[in-house]
Amino acid sequence: MRLKDGDMDENLRQPYEGQLIKFTNVVKGWQARWFILNPETGTLEYYLSESDKRERARGSIQLAGAVISPSDEDSYTFTVSPAAGESYKLRATDTRDRQMWLNRLRVVAEMKHRSNCSHRTQGGSTGSSQQLSSAPPMGLAVLDAFTQVAEVLEESRRQHSVLASAIEDMPSFGTGMRCTDSNLLLLKATSQATLICLEQCLSILKTQHMSAPYHQPSPPVTSR
Repeated sequence: MRLKDGDMDENLRQPYEGQLIKFTNVVKGWQARWFILNPETGTLEYYLSESDKRERARGSIQLAGAVISPSDEDSYTFTVSPAAGESYKLRATDTRDRQMWLNRLRVVAEMKHRSNCSHRTQGGSTGSSQQLSSAPPMGLAVLDAFTQVAEVLEESRRQHSVLASAIEDMPSFGTGMRCTDSNLLLLKATSQATLICLEQCLSILKTQHMSAPYHQPSPPVTSR
C-alpha cells in the first residue's frame, strides 16, 4: 500500500524501538541490543535488553547530520555514522525490518538537520529564517518509493535463487539439457549480474538522496 506524504510523515516521526544486532569491538562480534529512536531529541540510544531501557543508555548517537546507509554485504546490515563520534554497525532481523529502521532514522536525521539549519539562521533576516523553517520536509515520497523498490528487489533475489537452483539441479551429462550448457550458464550469470547492478543503482540513489545539499533560500534583496 502506498502511503501519502502526510501519513508517512506522521508515522515515521513517532518514537520507535526494537531489537537490533550491534557489532561491538569489546567482544569482537555481534551482540543483541535494544534500540530506541527518539525523534524529539533526535537520538538513537541502545540498552543491553528491553528490560534495561529504564536504566541509563549504554550508548547514544545524535542523528542530526548523520549518514544512514545499507551495507552491500547482505540485506540485513546497515550503518549509522553520526557527524561526530562512534559509528554503529547494525543488523536487522530481515530486509523489511532493515528498511523500516532506515526510513525512520533518515527522516529523523533530516528533520533534526533542517531544525539546526533553521536555528543557525535566526541571527539573519527574518524572511530568510521563515522561508527555511516553513519549507516542507523532503524525501518522504522518495523513501516510500525506496521501500517499494527494495521489496521488488527482494522478490527478484528469490526468483534468481529459484532459477539458479533449477539450473544447478540439472544433470551434468546425458542427451538432454545439462547444467553445463553454455546458454544456461549465460542465463544464470546474466540474471546475477542484472540483480547486482540494480542493487548497486538503488544504493547509489539512496546515497545521493541523503547527501544532496538542502535547498537554501535565496539571499534577501536589500535596498540601496
